[in-house]
Formats: sequence, structure tokens, C-alpha cells
Amino acid sequence: MSEVAHVLDEPQQSVSLNAFSDLSKGDPAPFWLFSGVCAIWGLQKSQTTLDLITVSENATFLLKIHGVNEGVIRVSQPGYVGGPEAVASEILWLNALHDVAGINLINPVPTIRGTFVGTVRDRNDVGWTVISTKFVSGTVLEDLDNPAPYYTTIGSWAAKFHEQSRHWKKPFGFRRFNWDISNMVGPSPRWGRWEDASLTQEQRSLCEKALWKAMDVVMKTPRNPQTWGLIHADLRPSNIIRDNDETLTVIDFDDAGYSWYLYDYASSLSFIEHMPYAPALAKSWIAGYESVAGAFDDGQLAVMSALSMIRRLQMLGWTTNHRKDALPQELATTQVSGTVDCAHRYLEDSLWLLR
Repeated sequence: MSEVAHVLDEPQQSVSLNAFSDLSKGDPAPFWLFSGVCAIWGLQKSQTTLDLITVSENATFLLKIHGVNEGVIRVSQPGYVGGPEAVASEILWLNALHDVAGINLINPVPTIRGTFVGTVRDRNDVGWTVISTKFVSGTVLEDLDNPAPYYTTIGSWAAKFHEQSRHWKKPFGFRRFNWDISNMVGPSPRWGRWEDASLTQEQRSLCEKALWKAMDVVMKTPRNPQTWGLIHADLRPSNIIRDNDETLTVIDFDDAGYSWYLYDYASSLSFIEHMPYAPALAKSWIAGYESVAGAFDDGQLAVMSALSMIRRLQMLGWTTNHRKDALPQELATTQVSGTVDCAHRYLEDSLWLLR
């Protein structure tokens, strides 16, 4: 049977996560979800609690048994990433990456049926895709005063992910979506239009000029096995946990999809490109990546910098339709002004984050 990797090019229509809009961090899950999760993983309701962690592209809940942190339940918007098949494909890649030496990843927990993906139906009979992963103790890098020392490791792990992706034979029916320019900043992007943010006409014009400059670079970049493949697409501080022994663990493969490998550089700096410490993080990431994969050439550095500008606008679009508490307050309140600053810097210097 030949290998077929299905690519979901178009964003899928989905049911809104407004089902959880009335919940705050620490609130218990709706009873329909709690009951479904207990049934799928064979948990005793009297011994189990399921409380909200956060709502972003998905809703995540902390699973406790006898009061002990045991796992995280992720609830996907119906149709958001292509349904249960696409989520199962995510877990297939995650499990395959566990064979890569020198990296630490979350561990998915099988259901009582032996699969890794379940479906819970709400009171309207809408099916929500759910997965469970083992709880990882420690501190999210986003909550550290200075995550810079860990960016060398993040960069080196990205290089290892990419090497595995280039050689991994995907199972028949593997399904993940694209992160191409259209899905980032096109007319109907996956996460929202950056043009819908509160920008003045002058600010919008500046951002448009920066976007066209960046797209001119990226659209000339070929898609071949060396430049394009399956990536994590969100290797940033909010998705990496440090434990008390300084060990790092990568979580949340929900955004994994096909894109330029160098997009992982851009995604690692999401929301923080305007911060004074961003150049130090960018340089550390590059040092880590080069320690595994060899030195970048000038052309690759230009592509990485262009992707960072595009990613910044992409994530500005993200802020237009996500909860404000999905970002730390300092970042949530500076996304518009910070994006304008990034556009100005990129127009002045193509390697803006590496100076």
C-alpha cells in the first residue's frame, strides 16, 4: 500500500468554543464533557475532577484523580483541524517523535479501547474530539522572567524534528493541514484577519508594505523535501515546560502541519518579536539549530526573517478573535503597537530580529 499524506488546505468550518466562554481558569468542565471523558478513559466520577486550564484554539482541562494531577484533556473544536482523523494523525507523529534521541515530549494516554482519540457529544449531539496526555509538572517557559537560556535547546530540538520529518514515512491516510501564506494572512486565514485589528490607516499601510516585502521573499522559496514538510509550528515558550531539574518538555502539537521548516523559527518568537529581549532569543535559537543542522546561509536567514514578519501579522489576526486572557497582559496590550514597530523595523532592515 503506497504512502498517502492528505493535506487539509482549507480551514474547516467549526463549532465555536463559546460553549466554554462562561468558564474561567479553575472552573469545572460542563457535566456532559466530564461524563464523556470519564467514560472514554474508564475513570470513576467520584474520584475525578476536570477543571479548565485555558481556552485558545482548543479548550484544555486539568485532570485530577484523588486530588493528584494526572493529565490534561484537550477538547478540539469540531472540524477545526479536520476532525478525529487529523487529530489521530497528530498523535501518530508525536508518538514517532518519541524515537528521536535527546528530546522530551508529552505522552498521550490511550483510551480504554486502545486508541488515542475519543469523541464526546454535547447536549446538542455535537461531537467534540478529545485527547488525554500525561500531566507534566514544572513551569511554562512563558512564565519565566528570562526564557533566553532555553532557546538554544529549542532551536536544536527544532532541527531534530525537521530531520525526522524529512525521513519519516507517514502512514496511509495521514491528514494534516498546510501553513502556507494563504492560511496565515490570506483573505480567509485560519486564525483571523490582521486587517481587523484596531489600526489607523497609516499603521495599516505600513503593515501592508512590510507584508508585501516579506511575501516577495517567501513566495520565491521553493517547496521541496529540504525546505517544506511536517513541523510543530508552535514551538514557543507557552508550549514548553521546565521542571525543577531544568529538563524541558514540549507540549501541544495541535498546530502541527505542513509548512516551510524555517517557519518553526518564526513561531518560536510569536507575540514577543517587539520585546527588547527578542533578538537574544532569536540568536540563541539559531545557535541551537546550527549546532545540529549546520550553518544557515544568507538566503535562509532572509526567509526566516520574512516568515517572522508574516507570523507577527498572522498572530495579530489571532488576537482579533481570541480571549484576552489567552495571552499574558503585557503582551495582550501591546500586540497592535508592537506589530507596527516590527513592520517599521523590517522595512528598514530585512534581518531585523538578528541585530
